[in-house]
Amino acid sequence: MKAASPKPKLYSLVRSRRVIQLLAVVGSFAIGLRHLMPGEESTGGSFDAFCAFGGVETLLPYLFNGQTLKTTNLLNFTILMGVLGVSLVAGRAFCGWLCPLGVVQDMFAGWARRLSGGGKHIRGKKSKARFPLTLPPAADKTLRYAKYLVLAAILVASLYMVYPPLHAFCPMRAVFGLKLTPLLWGVLIIFIGGSLLIERVWCKYLCPLGALLAIFNKISPVRIVSNSNQCNSCGRCDIECSMGIKDVPLNLDNPECTRCLECMDTCARDGSLELKVVKR
Repeated sequence: MKAASPKPKLYSLVRSRRVIQLLAVVGSFAIGLRHLMPGEESTGGSFDAFCAFGGVETLLPYLFNGQTLKTTNLLNFTILMGVLGVSLVAGRAFCGWLCPLGVVQDMFAGWARRLSGGGKHIRGKKSKARFPLTLPPAADKTLRYAKYLVLAAILVASLYMVYPPLHAFCPMRAVFGLKLTPLLWGVLIIFIGGSLLIERVWCKYLCPLGALLAIFNKISPVRIVSNSNQCNSCGRCDIECSMGIKDVPLNLDNPECTRCLECMDTCARDGSLELKVVKR
């Protein structure tokens, strides 16, 4: 079925999201820059102390031993509670709106499209670019479970560690920490290469925080809903989904959805997809 032409939109939540994402990236770099200064340990803790996932890494040691792991502190729990609060209301919206690693991955995916023959991006139209690649469905489905294994492994390992399990090779530190060890240089190179090859590769397959937040898509009241009387199954939203969700209108509570609202923004039929508060 031929897709309808998109109508001009007076206001786009996606534009607001991009402003918020830019602020998240600038803020992360500012934290990294701050920790290049002398005396960081005595004036506010390490870079890890500002990481939401640091609260997960140090949770079990704190509960069982009464102490946080090195480079983490109680600030991690405050940030984690904020992220969980957002997730209770709007599912994995943190991943789609506030996570700076997601922004960087989107940037590299855009570069990969333009540099591999995609040209200027036309919303809702499938790109002819060679990259980023799309994995075969069977491999993609299997690899999606890897982040849950990573989360479980980190929780177990945290009980036996002095530093957070991800400390030595955390991509957040590699991208924004600005203090790179040889190992973090390797992580940075792999992260950039993976992001150029596969769109949101970290989010889809490896991010333990994403694994933790995925369940909230099933219970959060703020969600995207589809009107089957309006939707003509044109497939525009599938093309724009950076998480590679298929049949988007039928899978709006999919645990992989980051609530980025790109599906709504690219939809050509008013009322097909709407952001609503759903009562349970």
